[in-house]
Amino acid sequence: MTYQDTVNWMFQQLPMYQNQGKTAYKANLDNTLLLAKHLQHPELKFKSIHVAGTNGKGSTSHMLASILQEAGYKVGLYTSPHLKDFRERIKINGTEIPEIVVVDFIKKHQDFFESHTLSFFEMTVGMAFDYFSTENVDIAIIEVGMGGRLDSTNIITPELSVITNIGLDHTQFLGTTLEAIAFEKGGIIKPHVPVVVGESQPEIEAVFKELAKARHAEIRFADQQLDQQAYDSDLKGYYQNKNKATVIAAVQVMRQKSFEISEEALKKGFLNVVKNTGLNGRWQILQTHPKVICDTAHNKEGLQYAMSQLLDEDFDQLHIVFGVVNDKDVESILPLLPKMAVYYFCRPNIPRGLDAEILQNVFIKHGFKGKAYGSVLEALSAAKEGAAKSDVIYVGGSTFVVAEII
Repeated sequence: MTYQDTVNWMFQQLPMYQNQGKTAYKANLDNTLLLAKHLQHPELKFKSIHVAGTNGKGSTSHMLASILQEAGYKVGLYTSPHLKDFRERIKINGTEIPEIVVVDFIKKHQDFFESHTLSFFEMTVGMAFDYFSTENVDIAIIEVGMGGRLDSTNIITPELSVITNIGLDHTQFLGTTLEAIAFEKGGIIKPHVPVVVGESQPEIEAVFKELAKARHAEIRFADQQLDQQAYDSDLKGYYQNKNKATVIAAVQVMRQKSFEISEEALKKGFLNVVKNTGLNGRWQILQTHPKVICDTAHNKEGLQYAMSQLLDEDFDQLHIVFGVVNDKDVESILPLLPKMAVYYFCRPNIPRGLDAEILQNVFIKHGFKGKAYGSVLEALSAAKEGAAKSDVIYVGGSTFVVAEII
């Protein structure tokens, strides 16, 4: 098979949460453990940092990777979902896994995948761990796909666990309360492995403390650390300030574990995240006059920060290209969105994208104004046609909307 044939097979033959949603979710690690054994346990052959959280885990993972690269380490990075190409999920020092490696891995293990009905995510995790092991990375940053306790990545024993924050997202899988979701994400806390929690939210701080105590894991809350130095970064979203604090706390722990990370590496790592890792879609400026901004914020907490920053922009008129997936509780995010904007509703081009006219109807019912369009690109084109040079266009609502315009 060619690379494209291989990727098509992966997307079509196996459940993929990115496309299908709930039917692709597996609430156990049985298959992942079987696969790890089949691959001769690659997860035991490299050091790692495990990153979970509702918001910010992608940015945090990329910041950590960038800093460790600047410190001279060979750094694996596993994240999800991808925006354009599957290979974005698996990188070493910012370089995507080669197409031939993807093809060869699937070809070699295809019979095993089919006979054990492995999910898309299980298979991808196995590929990443096998690749990092084969390439002898010094350390890998492993981002949780969803939750933590039952996530396929949770077979590693990392040097450090990081939990960015907790919000009400993926409640159909993880629970309907912050406490329940915190318990699931806290499932990445391992015996005697330190854990950094980004935000000390009053409702759930005790959950993490109890989990850490039971596992004899040292715990620190990044937002409780005093005298934190400010660092500039090429990631410009307001919400990155919390992520930076989390990363600084994580670096302090890694230094205690004898990783050599100089102050210069820390500064350069923050400044060169995009250059070092290829991260896209985080408060990314696509053009000026009119200014076009895209951001992958998609839940209540993320959109709250994004909208706050958006309203700080200078503009005569605000235009918002907006689309979501069909399991999104749209009405819960409406209070965060500015009513004075002109909306261009669209459906991300994945099976679980919400129909643009359904989305439009919900918004119109609540006093918003806008039209539905046949695609994300058509909506963005209409926004550009309708915008003056002094206006601002924001594109978001879903990672998959942003993916189509980058």
